[in-house]
Amino acid sequence: SFLAATVAMSKRKHPDSDATPGFNHKIPACLMTPDEVNTSIGTLKFFDGMPDEATVEKVYDNLDTIRGTEVFLDFVPLASVEALRRGMQDVGIDKANKILLYTDLMDSGSIFLTGNTDTVYAIGMLDLKRDGPTIVEIPAGAGPGTLNDAYFRFVIDMGAPGPDRGKGGKYLILPPDFEGTEPSDGYFVARSPTYVNWLPLRGMLKDGKTDAAVKMWTEGLKIYPVSQTPCQIEIVKGTGLIFNTIHANDYSFYDEINEVIQREPIDALPEEIRGNLAAIGMQQGKPFKPDDRMKRLLTDAIAIGNATARALAFRPRSESIWYYGKESSWFSAFDGGDYRWLVDNGKGGRNKDARTLFFYIATVNTPAMVLKMVGVGSQYALAATDSQKRYLDGSKTYKVLIPGNAPAKDFWSLVVYDPQTRSMLQTGQPYPSKNSERNKDMAKGSDGSITIWFGPASPKSCETNWIQTVPGKAWFVCLRLYGPLQPWFDKTWRPSEIELVD
Repeated sequence: SFLAATVAMSKRKHPDSDATPGFNHKIPACLMTPDEVNTSIGTLKFFDGMPDEATVEKVYDNLDTIRGTEVFLDFVPLASVEALRRGMQDVGIDKANKILLYTDLMDSGSIFLTGNTDTVYAIGMLDLKRDGPTIVEIPAGAGPGTLNDAYFRFVIDMGAPGPDRGKGGKYLILPPDFEGTEPSDGYFVARSPTYVNWLPLRGMLKDGKTDAAVKMWTEGLKIYPVSQTPCQIEIVKGTGLIFNTIHANDYSFYDEINEVIQREPIDALPEEIRGNLAAIGMQQGKPFKPDDRMKRLLTDAIAIGNATARALAFRPRSESIWYYGKESSWFSAFDGGDYRWLVDNGKGGRNKDARTLFFYIATVNTPAMVLKMVGVGSQYALAATDSQKRYLDGSKTYKVLIPGNAPAKDFWSLVVYDPQTRSMLQTGQPYPSKNSERNKDMAKGSDGSITIWFGPASPKSCETNWIQTVPGKAWFVCLRLYGPLQPWFDKTWRPSEIELVD
């Protein structure tokens, strides 16, 4: 009735007895924003949920810093390939048929992320936008080789772990915009999502010498666009060259990645990750010109991102990264054992921290580094601390025991690196390493074990087993097994922890 409706409306005008102030009814407290909120970025102030001017400025500064930090952590892989491209171009690698060949192995003069002193590198750089479809002819007997795109994603393996299985073969690499008919015979075909692709190839030592591998690459490797006739490889000798291939850790990092964003196909990266770029003012087809405020925030973001990457790399918190449990210092560069960094084959998404860790200290992305391939490919273990979880100090002496019968069909090695550059430690030894194939004069125990010593000076009568370090500097080490055997995978063989001697 009219009277009942009027009474009902009258009742609704009066608030409940327990109503939240300013409301007719009780509002869940979890929905409300207090007038003042204390946070890690300071006290945030509101008028009935509306942020005041100081709070607005504070949270936008924080948001832009977060976006800039996310860009650093997400784009380390892309910046790393771009730094490789720039560094190699600086020493003359500017055509498909030019390669950087380490005829006497890589030494500490070349600034490469955790490069090795163990294999004969032949490194090329493909530009599919310039050259179109490109052929890579791999000679028989080649060791592990890989092609990675401009975001350091795996494209295809070559050589021993590749489809040619070490017998050699022709690889046809197609650009992302290729529209022709793919050949069905005679080639191993791969299409890259990007134009620029990095091509690191490795040849194995024979009797500790590089001669056979150098001859193999010089006479048997060919790289040429389909549109051209095969031509002789042009060699730039890498051994002894002093140059840099590592991305910046300051504001210029953004300039490095912007060059790639402008060059590569827009769909080479997913929309969400491109959204973080756009949030800091970076977008394909538009100039990247942040104002003074944004430059200040991005400079801060880089510092935070760099510190975060270093914590991930040298003080990892992941429980799955440790080879022998968290009490040990030996950890895997591929946390989770997936070259795509997928958790449970994608059910848990992508482990972005693990991806940042890897590409901050390493290069070359291939399943051959993580899959259980007995006798094929390679396996890696790193350590940045001693048995007591203390950083390794270049002014002190340490030792590690490599037990006999090391599970490596080809050989094993230890290489020492500088935490600043994540490249080989520069000392009086041009090759800061020991290698079971190259250093056959290392002293052994009666059980075949080898003790390796680290320190600024050689312990008495141990020079053949000594790797020099630098007082005032830290260091970390990588153990490599080439052709890893079953005892490595089932962990019935393991290195000792790194022990402080003095």
